[in-house]
Amino acid sequence: MKAVPKVNTDGLYLEDELVDDAFSGVVPFYADPEPVVFNPEAPEQPAGPEIPDDEEEVEREIAGYIVGVPVPAGLYLPKFDLKGWEAHLEEEVTARTEYQSLYDAWLQLPEEEKEEAPQYVGPELSDLWVEGLSQEEIDELTKPQPTEPTELDRLGEQLVQRELEALELKQQNEILGQQIVMRELEGADLKAQNEALGGQIVGLELRVLTVETQSKGDEANV
Repeated sequence: MKAVPKVNTDGLYLEDELVDDAFSGVVPFYADPEPVVFNPEAPEQPAGPEIPDDEEEVEREIAGYIVGVPVPAGLYLPKFDLKGWEAHLEEEVTARTEYQSLYDAWLQLPEEEKEEAPQYVGPELSDLWVEGLSQEEIDELTKPQPTEPTELDRLGEQLVQRELEALELKQQNEILGQQIVMRELEGADLKAQNEALGGQIVGLELRVLTVETQSKGDEANV
């Protein structure tokens, strides 16, 4: 058994079909008849399928073809050239007719005039499979598609977000630490200024006290 392509009536690929290894050529397959459904509640029942006489041949509808020509690689939607196949069959009939004429003429020759018998050479089978999609459809089909993030991707994003938050918190702590150091330096500077001002006040008080003491001594001497 081997798998060969099935195509619709336009030649577009449908699926594969298992056939005998000796199968070749192109043969039609037919659509199944529509089943007759009887509804017991309906006032009128559909007519049953007509049973033809033995001499009458029922014309069945062709649904597609089973193709014994392999599909080449690289096609997105293979399409079989049915008209090309028919033309090939006509060329084959013509070639066989010509061969038969040559062979018959060879048979009529006297034995002493007969040379090697003519050999049948059939027409070459051209590439009958073509691309069934337009370039625009191929571009749309092959453009990069957004992919859903996996659980690992989500965990990685969460880890990166945590690291960014930790880095931002560290920067904020460093800024806050610098501000605290500045406040401490400002406090120490203010304390030093207060101490210096306090010393000046004490010195001034001592000078005032000295002046007052001297004044009292002068008054006593008088």
